[in-house]
Amino acid sequence: MSYVLALDQGTTSSRAILFDQAGNIAAVAQKEFQQFYPQAGWVEHDPMEILTSQMTCAVEVLGKVGARPRDVAAIGITNQRETVIVWERETGHPIHPAIVWQDRRTAGFCSELEQSGAGDNISNRSGLVIDPYFSATKIRWILDNVPGARARAERGELAFGTVDSWLVWHLTSGHRHVTDVTNASRTLLFNVVEGRWDPELLRIFGIPESMLPDVAWSSERVGEVTTTLGLGGISIAGIAGDQQAALFGQLCWNPGDAKNTYGTGCFLLQNIGTNFMRSKYKLITTIAASAQHRLEYAFEGSVFIGGAVVQWLRDNLRIIGSSAEVGALAAGEKDAGGLIFVPAFVGLGAPHWDPHASGLLIGLRRDTRPGHIARAALESIAFQVADVLEAMDSETPQPLAALRVDGGAAVNDLLMQFQADVLGVPVVRPQVTETTALGAAYLAGLAVGFWHSPEDLRSSRKADTRFEPKMDRAEATRLRARWHQAVERSKNWAE
Repeated sequence: MSYVLALDQGTTSSRAILFDQAGNIAAVAQKEFQQFYPQAGWVEHDPMEILTSQMTCAVEVLGKVGARPRDVAAIGITNQRETVIVWERETGHPIHPAIVWQDRRTAGFCSELEQSGAGDNISNRSGLVIDPYFSATKIRWILDNVPGARARAERGELAFGTVDSWLVWHLTSGHRHVTDVTNASRTLLFNVVEGRWDPELLRIFGIPESMLPDVAWSSERVGEVTTTLGLGGISIAGIAGDQQAALFGQLCWNPGDAKNTYGTGCFLLQNIGTNFMRSKYKLITTIAASAQHRLEYAFEGSVFIGGAVVQWLRDNLRIIGSSAEVGALAAGEKDAGGLIFVPAFVGLGAPHWDPHASGLLIGLRRDTRPGHIARAALESIAFQVADVLEAMDSETPQPLAALRVDGGAAVNDLLMQFQADVLGVPVVRPQVTETTALGAAYLAGLAVGFWHSPEDLRSSRKADTRFEPKMDRAEATRLRARWHQAVERSKNWAE
């Protein structure tokens, strides 16, 4: 067998990537799908469009290299996390649009729950904080707002899943209702210390256990594709939420190793080993993907609006025609012209966790040009990552020596250099930046013997690109201070 197939189901597009035994990309297929915004703060997807776009990409990518199912050793799935889909067990049809991880409709309920004093109990079990970001309150909203849903759930007629579960259900014709430990750890319903669905958390959020999938390790066979769409008979052998897949794909397997993924959002994860720890600075503790069938943990800081700010420039301001144009537009200016852009379109994630913060663009002048706005947008991504890393450094005895990076925006040299400048540490970009999909492929390939051991993967690692800090530290400190002032204004704006 020549390939491992990674199904990379993201927030704005579905992709399929074939990797060969050297870890190189043999072919890629990608398809964007529609975003729905029914009300302010609401974000939804069509679950059937997610499924069809992902299946279309899978078939297309095999066709690009003339591969057949017998040429594929395994499928690894990685997915947008926390996004909630509830469907009928009998028909496989969703009862409501997918509620996306960015959705903030449950902010009021989260505030009530926090005020009730349940926060520590929930965090000690789940490793998470009470926030609309995670799955539990979204499930509850569907049960409370879709007519008849709660009664049907109590009768065992409904299934819940994150996007990985939704895909596996349909790939196996409903024979497997399963997720992995990394996705389960993003729901607010999974006890990450004991490695099981938690009855107390289910009680707090009012969710029937019958809705939940089985939980597998991230690297193990969970079933075979039974569809006749060109994938039949291939083993599904790896599942991991996108950020844990990227951590694994970046070879961050030892405590202290860290990476940041620049996608729709930004996600900074640091491996902290096999002992569960709570953060003092509003980082969350999540389960890391492992090939060793054991619970491993990572600190995580989530930035809600990363690459999505570039989409906003394209779709809302229309100062660029495609996302790829932002780099050239920003590079046309020597700096941001005094602008600070806080893209708190859906509130702020770590380390602030403020669901009520508003977006802010400050410092506009008569000579402000589109290039200044583009540059400020890119810099906003780096500033948010720096806030998370500052909190993470305060949790660990040794400051981070270098930050591994990946994701779509990591190819932007201007952004990577500015990131190194504001952090004051090198930024390291791998030759293959699709480490989310690569991590899913690694997990699946290891499970079926396509790769013999993690050490084989490390030995075949390609050379990295390093961005060393160049900015004067006093200037970097001044810019960070202005950023922090703007963030505080964005938090207070709603008041």
